[in-house]
Amino acid sequence: MSESEAAGGDGRERQRSSMAGITADRILVHGHDLTELMGRLDLGQMAFLEMTGRMPGDDESAVFNAMLVSLVEHGLTPNTLAARLTYLGAPEALQAAVAAGILGLGSVFVGTMEGAARMLQEGLAGADAEAAVEQIAQAIVTDHHERRALIPGIGHPIHRAGDPRASRLLELGERHGLSGRHVQLMLAVEAEAERQYGKRLPLNVTGAIGALVGQMGIRWQICRGLGIMARSVGLVAHLQEEMQHPIAEEIWREAE
Repeated sequence: MSESEAAGGDGRERQRSSMAGITADRILVHGHDLTELMGRLDLGQMAFLEMTGRMPGDDESAVFNAMLVSLVEHGLTPNTLAARLTYLGAPEALQAAVAAGILGLGSVFVGTMEGAARMLQEGLAGADAEAAVEQIAQAIVTDHHERRALIPGIGHPIHRAGDPRASRLLELGERHGLSGRHVQLMLAVEAEAERQYGKRLPLNVTGAIGALVGQMGIRWQICRGLGIMARSVGLVAHLQEEMQHPIAEEIWREAE
């Protein structure tokens, strides 16, 4: 392509994205022909390609898809209620109801995976490469304890004896060769927190995801996006149920 073409033909620099390119007969996504990806990749693999710019390996694909599946459905949480109530007020705008539910995802719901991923990635980046994960975990837990800050990725208000989703994800991570230092550090944080706090604080699903994304090289700053993608599926399903079996108006009337 000539400089003139790259500039749009009038000397101005054209704004571009390296993610995709479109011509009259082709759509390229990270250099791959989209029509060749269709029928070859599932949605999780496509999401991985979009986020990382590379195809996932078979092991990464299995674990990445499992992480997304674990986040889709959580029942009548505040974000699904927000979606249902918004749909009650604006049934002509499905996208607004989904957006309302997504806006309810933050540091309490879904966002803790971002905190866990950040804690692990920064903890490992700031430590000597030869440092034992137990030593790094002790520093992390002590810092949170002294600041009276919650440690992301451990503890659960319902699954007090252990989060079955976390156990399953770690099992899959081990089976698919994704049980390196990020996972080891998360488990060490769990053990050290229980030692310092003197009570059971089991690893939860967001802690497992925070560890596994680190093993895959996914940066913590985008980690919450996994929850947004997965939960969007659940929100659409909740809105379909709301259409068929409405409960939002009853919730509103009870509040009144």
